[in-house]
Amino acid sequence: MLEVRALTKRFGGLVAVNDVSLDVPAGSITGLIGPNGAGKTTLFTLISGFETPTTGTVRFEGADITTLPAFRRARLGIARTFQIVQPFAGLSVAENIAVGAHLRHRSRGEAIRAAEAVAERVGLTQSLETPAASLTIAGRKRLELARALATEPKLLLLDEVLAGLNPSEIRDMLPVMRAIAASGVTILMVEHVMQAVMSLCDYIHVLAQGKHIAEGKPEEIARNSSVVEAYLGRGAASRLTGGTLNG
Repeated sequence: MLEVRALTKRFGGLVAVNDVSLDVPAGSITGLIGPNGAGKTTLFTLISGFETPTTGTVRFEGADITTLPAFRRARLGIARTFQIVQPFAGLSVAENIAVGAHLRHRSRGEAIRAAEAVAERVGLTQSLETPAASLTIAGRKRLELARALATEPKLLLLDEVLAGLNPSEIRDMLPVMRAIAASGVTILMVEHVMQAVMSLCDYIHVLAQGKHIAEGKPEEIARNSSVVEAYLGRGAASRLTGGTLNG
């Protein structure tokens, strides 16, 4: 569904994303992990159209979308969430979700009905009339997910949707994410909650200092010495395992 080829993004002298290539198959839950500052969110901005790459290409369902603006990509079926959740504080939960639904539904009534259906999928039915400003962190995370889902995406980019949640809230969110994937929405997720990544993802890509350093199934990534080094520092892999990890 998604093909990223030799993508590079420079901000002045800083190379935030450096010659990254990866694929996201239709119907998959694909993970994108790496330490802070690895370039994960910047890569999301390039895929979703909020920034244009310095070099490289992005293809979606076979079409080159490298230079398309974000709203055009949204119409094609690419939606994303953001790390910092910023709902329209003066609107209700239903109205916030309806903002996303208006991409596909022109009338207010249709958008509200679509919003109600999405709210049920993410567990916000009881909060539809609640002002968005009064939601807990967990509620705001669900709302951010709902607003993206309301655009009826084919590809959903989740940027740390579990960040800031306690273990119980994370456990409650995992079935929601699995159900979204089961409904036919392809997911590419950036996440630091490694237990969730290993549980949810079919395949994982790893970034470090803007570069793509590893890829594989969850069990392969967990054993990869390059990944351990990226997170814990030079020599960490051999210290932890006595040199038995695979490179």
